[in-house]
Amino acid sequence: QVQLAESGGGLVQAGDSLRLSCAVSGRTDSAYALAWFRQAPGKERGIVAAISWSGKSTYYTDAVKGRFTISRDNAKNTGYLQMSSLKPDDTAVYYCAVDYTRENYRLQLREYDYWGQGTQVTVSS
Repeated sequence: QVQLAESGGGLVQAGDSLRLSCAVSGRTDSAYALAWFRQAPGKERGIVAAISWSGKSTYYTDAVKGRFTISRDNAKNTGYLQMSSLKPDDTAVYYCAVDYTRENYRLQLREYDYWGQGTQVTVSS
């Protein structure tokens, strides 16, 4: 059974940095795309960043371009989201998700098969 475990969230001040990690277990012999989503109170869950299996292709939503970096280490079955210059608008629960049906990423929430439990990121002004 596939399990995803996020870590690295917390309470920080505007301008600070955080690195989120997503450890994937249970099905490590297959390729998968990986993405990070976030959900703020009262808002829908939306994609933040995504990365292909090879790591050569990435996507960022406009709100985080130039501030966030998605990466992965397939040997460790772990994905990362490095977040810099954090803003109060980045406050949300952050979820990682994987898609085993293809190696390249897709942008729609419904395309992802497995999800982590989420990690809270709170940015104070």
